[in-house]
Amino acid sequence: MPNIELLVDAKNHLGEGPLWDTREQRLFWIDSTACVIWSCRADGSDVKQYYVPTFIGSLALREQGGAVLALANGFHFYDFDTQETVQVANPLADLPDYRLNDGKVDRAGRFIAGAMGHDFDPLNVTTGRKPPENGKIYRLDPDLSVHELDDGMICSNAPCWSPDNKTFYFGDSSHETLWAYDYDIETGKVSNKREFASDKSFARTVDGATVDAEGYIWNAKVLGGRIVRYAPDGTIDREIELPVRNVTSLMFGGENLDTLYFTSMAKAMYGVPTTQPGAGGLFAIHGLGVQGLPEPRFAG
Repeated sequence: MPNIELLVDAKNHLGEGPLWDTREQRLFWIDSTACVIWSCRADGSDVKQYYVPTFIGSLALREQGGAVLALANGFHFYDFDTQETVQVANPLADLPDYRLNDGKVDRAGRFIAGAMGHDFDPLNVTTGRKPPENGKIYRLDPDLSVHELDDGMICSNAPCWSPDNKTFYFGDSSHETLWAYDYDIETGKVSNKREFASDKSFARTVDGATVDAEGYIWNAKVLGGRIVRYAPDGTIDREIELPVRNVTSLMFGGENLDTLYFTSMAKAMYGVPTTQPGAGGLFAIHGLGVQGLPEPRFAG
């Protein structure tokens, strides 16, 4: 049986984006709306915090050192020593109601991140109406050019790739859907968008995702308190019930890439409990019998 451990009781307002770096043997993650980057060793020790000037949707480490960030106002480079940011590009200049959210690096060193609305209401509970579908998916190339991959998003999440680089997965929490695209690793272009998996109930809302070495997709079900593993054909392979309901994202890490780390949030959403022990913490799942894949660094 898998063992679930509260690794760092971080009490993150909106914990997101766990990233295991094989080079440093450290886990990085963010508190998105508290504007903080966190990191620790595989066992949760040596916890460090770094600050950013605005909401952060995701980060990736760079080959040249430091990180590339998806901030509310675009892509930035980040220096961990000085905690300073330098803007690279802002594809959201004409979309003031949106900010960059979840992002990852493909195996050619490109950073892909999508947008989400600032006043995101994923299930239309507060407003009773669907938010505008103006969000887009962007690709930041190593030459720092920005390219639009898709549009029509409300809350972009879950970017990840199949082990053979031929399939790109992406999700939208408001659409409650994970999609699959054909992916050209040589050009970074996508095509043939199709529905991969759909969650059409309140407690099974798509959030962060990762792919394991067997090509199965692991997806965090925010507000649903569970992680679901999908087979490459989109069928459910297994589900893991969690000690916190507000699970947000996940990634394999550790020395053998066989520990599944997941983040959570402590902020209240639509009456979903946040007083559970460990809400907003970083957790680790041991004993799954599955390994992940090394996460690439941004080549720019």
